[in-house]
Amino acid sequence: MSENRKPLMGFMGKLPSGTALGNSGKTHCPLCMGLFKVPRLLPCLHTVCTTCLEQLEPFSVVDIRGGDSDTSSEGSIFQELKPRSLQPQIGILCPVCDAQVDLPMGGVKALTIDHLAVNDVMLESLRGEGQGLVCDLCNDREVEKRCQTCKANLCHFCCQAHRRQKKTTYHTMVDLKDLKAYSRIGKPILCPAHPAEELRLFCELCDQPVCRDCVVGEHREHPYDFTSNVIHKHGDSVRELLKDTQPHVEALEEALAQIKGTNSALQERVEAVAADVRTFSEGYIKAIEEHRDKLLKQLEDIRVQKENSLQLQKAQLEQLLADMRTGVEFTQHLLTSGSDLEILITKGVVVERLTKLNQVEYSVHPGVNNKICFFPQGKAGLCRGYEVYGTINTKEVDPTKCVLQGEDLHRAREKQPATFTLLCKDAAGDSMGRGGDNIQVAVVPKDKKDSPVRTMVHDNKDGTYYISYTPKEAGVYTVWVCIKEQHVQGSPFTVTVRKRHRPHPGVFHCCTLCSSGGQKTAHCACGGTMPGEENQSS
Repeated sequence: MSENRKPLMGFMGKLPSGTALGNSGKTHCPLCMGLFKVPRLLPCLHTVCTTCLEQLEPFSVVDIRGGDSDTSSEGSIFQELKPRSLQPQIGILCPVCDAQVDLPMGGVKALTIDHLAVNDVMLESLRGEGQGLVCDLCNDREVEKRCQTCKANLCHFCCQAHRRQKKTTYHTMVDLKDLKAYSRIGKPILCPAHPAEELRLFCELCDQPVCRDCVVGEHREHPYDFTSNVIHKHGDSVRELLKDTQPHVEALEEALAQIKGTNSALQERVEAVAADVRTFSEGYIKAIEEHRDKLLKQLEDIRVQKENSLQLQKAQLEQLLADMRTGVEFTQHLLTSGSDLEILITKGVVVERLTKLNQVEYSVHPGVNNKICFFPQGKAGLCRGYEVYGTINTKEVDPTKCVLQGEDLHRAREKQPATFTLLCKDAAGDSMGRGGDNIQVAVVPKDKKDSPVRTMVHDNKDGTYYISYTPKEAGVYTVWVCIKEQHVQGSPFTVTVRKRHRPHPGVFHCCTLCSSGGQKTAHCACGGTMPGEENQSS
């Protein structure tokens, strides 16, 4: 077997003019942000310095593996029945994508070295006028030349020593400045098991590069070939896999572009809706403020009106009181100090005045009250095109003027809902026109006063209240309807609850009809009644 010296891709190909090297992500560690130092390739294809990976906090990963196999006949019988053991394994998280990385037995240093990153670091260091590049032999002095045969970077002293040695006398030496246009100046990749040997062979069975010592040792009798001979086959398989992967990249990029476009449209829509909300809110606030001012003005008008009424009533009562006092004082003085003749002379005037004062009608109660209520939920119509709420009401419900209405006021059926309506009015007999009053309703059996029936009161918000209850048994019930602990007009009242007749489920039994002489009041043995009898009994 002879090694093919013409590889698939040139080891040192010049970059096209004007082509820049890769970005800093190919040469700088994402953790320490410095140039890669012994970069390791993670399974997620992100590259990190070895020392940076060793500083990451590891965690335990449970690895489910099969039990140890037994090659004996007895062991082979029970091999499938052996329970699987849980073996702990150490893992880390990729510092770039947070992907879980299960470390091999050798730890971080057993991960694959990213030789592409090593080459890029060397190129970047080279383009930085040799900064960071030291001699591969002495590891001390700055690099001046590179041996193209050994692929080693050498300082001036080591380069002269390299030429003096018989084995390396004819090696090609290139100045560092002449390498700046090249795309690759990487070092030879040495075998980790045999550091003195370069990886030039590929074990097909183990699917990994090997050196000459490997094929005579651990990989003995394994099929192998030079890497330059197998790169076509393996490169083509990688290209096929890349070909299958690239459409996903395009699809994901398109999906991300759509998401970006949707997000932009979303932001625009949010801004537009926010503008609408602000416009609506500002208008609504102005409408509310205007409605507030109207309510406050209405409240002030009510105050002035009530105060004027009270002041007028006060003036009238004060004048009447002064007249009364004058009449009383004059009459008392006349009766106590006047002579008989004087009393008789002035009697006519005094009697006429006192009689007239006694006939004056007046009220001992204020002509107006302080009943002013604000109802936040009361509809107040439109203001600036917005529906506004909140009304001021000076009406006060008068229980003696309230009216009970409904067909179920005085009759009901057991286990069937009974309903009636309460219409609330003020002292003038006018409908309140709004809700919010505290209505108390009680339905109690006369023979079981400790077992009241559950009642429901629904406020219709217009001065009427819908009241319902369901009596459980037949009998006579007493109903109380109160407002402010006062009975309304017609309360309390009694309700007669009758038994609920079960309608006949089918044709009336002819035997019952015939035996009763055709009477409609006949009852069937099933408990049903003749059609029409229920109406008669009700």
